[in-house]
Parts: sequence; structure tokens; C-alpha cells
Amino acid sequence: MTKTALITGATSGIGAAFARELAAQGFNLGLNGRRGELLAGLAAELSAKHGIRAEAVVADLATEEGQKCVANWIEAHSPLEMLINNAGFGFIGAFAESDVERHLAVLAVHAGATMRLTRAALPGMVQARSGTLINVSSPSSYLPLAGSTSYAATKAFLNIFSETLRAELRGTGIKMQVLLPGFTYSDFHKRDEWAQSDFYSTMPKWLWMTAEAVAQTSLRALKGGGLYCIPGLHNKVIVFLGRSGLFKLFLGVWRP
Repeated sequence: MTKTALITGATSGIGAAFARELAAQGFNLGLNGRRGELLAGLAAELSAKHGIRAEAVVADLATEEGQKCVANWIEAHSPLEMLINNAGFGFIGAFAESDVERHLAVLAVHAGATMRLTRAALPGMVQARSGTLINVSSPSSYLPLAGSTSYAATKAFLNIFSETLRAELRGTGIKMQVLLPGFTYSDFHKRDEWAQSDFYSTMPKWLWMTAEAVAQTSLRALKGGGLYCIPGLHNKVIVFLGRSGLFKLFLGVWRP
């Protein structure tokens, strides 16, 4: 039986890397993103190379209409074998000085879309007693860095949402993973304020990973059954510092 996966944020970066890995494993794919031409090109490439069906699902997950469009696709292809909630974005700026609509869009993509799409996928997975959910979070979920309020907060939501959902799904045969990639080469930091800063040039090269390495690490980790997957030793250290409170102590924001 052919397996089907839906990947959000599949246009480039980690999402596209997941798509290439799963296509090579024989998955049929739904590829969600906003840039239709790029998605169609990736779908055609993977279909021709691996003989699978790949479909562009063009929709903006910051909108309710876009979320419902992708949810409808999921329900029409139920049961999915895998749902990867990878879509995400962030921006730099003090909360009191930035456009609240941008923060609400981050909330919609990270939290609202993840909840809606997961809810659409679960009935089929539960009935089939099979399936995998991957929610892409970030080490930022443990790091209260000024200028990234909505990004860090919504990624922290993904952690707790995934933990509680895993408890509910115990015994159903459904696997769950929270992926916490750190700095990854992709289009994420090539937009808006990121592109105007010296972000790439000032960050040490050893902090960065390729999208391919992140996707491969995530898929390998599914065999182990653990909830959290943190690619790279440096990211594991960062998450440890954040979880333990040492990072907050260093920033001077922690109070006993």
C-alpha cells in the first residue's frame, strides 16, 4: 500500500529536504506552501525522479481559508502516513514597536495551522492505528531572547501541545516527534529584516546545519521512539542550557 505524507512549508529548506527524503522512500506527497511555481517545480521533479505522485497544495497558513484548504486535502487523502507541520517564519523587532498583525500571523502559522491540520489527520490515523506526526519547533522555545517574542512563544506552544497530544495518543500506534533544529541553511533568514542584517556573516559556521542533515536526522530518530529530536551536539547543548535555566540566568532574566 502506498503511503502518503503532507508537508507544510515544503517550498524550500527543511520542508523540501523532507520531501526529497520521503519521495526516495516511495511516499506520495502533498506539498504545501505559498509559492506555487516553486512547489509545482518540486512536485514535478520528485514525481519524475521517483515515480511517485506529488501535488502542490498552494495555501497561506496564516489565513483561516488557507488552513481549511490544506485540512480539506488531508481529509481527502486520509489516512495519511505522515504529517509534517514544518511551516514557520519569524522576524526581529521589539513587541511594543512592531505590527501586531505580524505577530498574529506567526501565531496562526505555528499554532493555529498545526492544531487544525493535526485535527484533520488524526481520525484517519487513529482508525488505521498507524501514522507519524512531526511538529517542527526550535531551541528558541527555551530561549527568552528579546526581539523574538511571538516566535519563541509559539514554538514553546508546539512543545507542550505535542507532549500532551502524545499522552492522549498512547496505545494508538501513532508516532509523535518534536523536531528542534537550530540554525539551518534555508530561505528562512533571507527575508525582511533578516536579509538586511549581518545575520549569516556574524554567526559562527559551526552553528549551522544543512536542511538535508536535519531531515535525515529526524527520520532516523523516528525508529527510536523518543519525542524530542535535536539535531547536532551544539543544539543539544543550547537546549540543555535553556531547559535548565542556565541560559536565563546568563541573560539576567531569571528570578528564583
